[in-house]
Amino acid sequence: MTGTDDWYSDKQATLGDRLAAAREAAGLSQSALATRLGVRQKTLRAWESDLSEPRANRLQMLAAMLGVSLRWLLTGEGEGIEPPVSAEEAGDAALVQALSDLRVLRGELLKMSERMGQLEKKLRQQIEPADG
Repeated sequence: MTGTDDWYSDKQATLGDRLAAAREAAGLSQSALATRLGVRQKTLRAWESDLSEPRANRLQMLAAMLGVSLRWLLTGEGEGIEPPVSAEEAGDAALVQALSDLRVLRGELLKMSERMGQLEKKLRQQIEPADG
């Protein structure tokens, strides 16, 4: 196997297998992805090893950050990872980098939106007196 021949293609892959493959296809290390998600590296490692599973909100963030559908991440069906593309095949390495950056920003936006919702909930609880 050479080049892209060893690209991930196991039809019996687990959630952890798909997560690891998508992370690698996005060019992220475990450490980098864990930092962007706001989790410990050992937590991400446990997810990739199928020792534990992320909660629904983290699954959504993972899918967005890695540029795959939530359905693919969970079941292997739907929009998943693409075979690696060389700079020559892509025509412009800058476009490949821009796409990667866009995926990261989309994930960060999702994370910020979740945090804003949590902050709004806390503020409402403090502003609105508890009935009862």
